[in-house]
Amino acid sequence: MNSKLSRLLLDKPYLIWSALFIIAPLIMVLYYALTDSSGAFTLKYIEAIPGYTPTILLSILYGVFATLICLVIGYPLAYFISKAKLSSQSTMILLVMLPMWMNFLIRTYSLMTILGDSGIINTILNFFGIESIKMMNTGGAVLLGMVYNFLPFMVLPIYSVISKMDKSLIEAAQDLGSNKLQILKKVVMPLSLPGIISGITMVFVPCVSTFYITQKLGGGQIVLIGDVIETQFQNANNYNLGASLSFVLMILILICLGIMNYFGADDNEGGVII
Repeated sequence: MNSKLSRLLLDKPYLIWSALFIIAPLIMVLYYALTDSSGAFTLKYIEAIPGYTPTILLSILYGVFATLICLVIGYPLAYFISKAKLSSQSTMILLVMLPMWMNFLIRTYSLMTILGDSGIINTILNFFGIESIKMMNTGGAVLLGMVYNFLPFMVLPIYSVISKMDKSLIEAAQDLGSNKLQILKKVVMPLSLPGIISGITMVFVPCVSTFYITQKLGGGQIVLIGDVIETQFQNANNYNLGASLSFVLMILILICLGIMNYFGADDNEGGVII
C-alpha cells in the first residue's frame, strides 16, 4: 500500500510545477490575447497579427540560417569529439560548455567588444594598415551572436547520440567494404538523426524568439518578432498585443517542431540506410 502511494505521489511535484509555471502562464497569454485593456473579449489584437507578417517571416529566416550554420559547424565538431580519446573527450566537452557557464548578457557584450568599430578585429586590421570593417549593427553580427550563443545546444545532443552509438554496426559496415565516407553517410548520420533533430529544436526556438541579441548586435537595424513583443510589454505597455504576438509565435514554433518530429518519427531509434 505504501509502495502504491509512493508511486502515486512521485509525479505530483512535477505536475504542480507544470501547472504553476507552464499551464498558468499559457492561460494568461491566451487571456490577454483575447481581451482588451478592460478585460472584454475582442479579436482585434489577433486581427492585427497579419501586419507583422514580414517581421515574423524575417525571424523565421534568421532562425533557419542560424540553425543551419550551427548544424554545419556542430555536427563535424560533435563527430570529431566522439572519435577522440576518452580522456580528451571530457576536456573538449568542457571547452564547448565553458561559454555557457557565463551569463548570456556577458557573452553578448563580449561580442560587441570584438566586433565594434574599435574592437579587437578592427584594431588588428588597422595595425596591418587595413581599413576598418563595419560589423556591428548588421545582419551578420546578429547571426554570429545567435550561432555563438546557441552552438553548444547543437553540439551536445549530437555528441551524446554518436558517443552512445553501437560500434558493432560501424565494424559491420567496414567488414562489408564501406569506406569512411560511406560509413558516415549510411550508418553514422542516420543513427545520429535523433540528436540532430534535438539540436535543431534547441537552437531554432531561441533564435526565432530572441530579442537581446538583435538589440545589442543589430543596433535596432534588425527587428525580429522578439523585439516587437519585448517593446509591447516594456515600452508600449500593450500587454494584449504582446500576448497575441507571443501566442501566434508559439503556434508557429509548435508547427515547425511538429513538422521536424514528423519527418524524424521513423528514425527515433536510429537506422541504417541500405
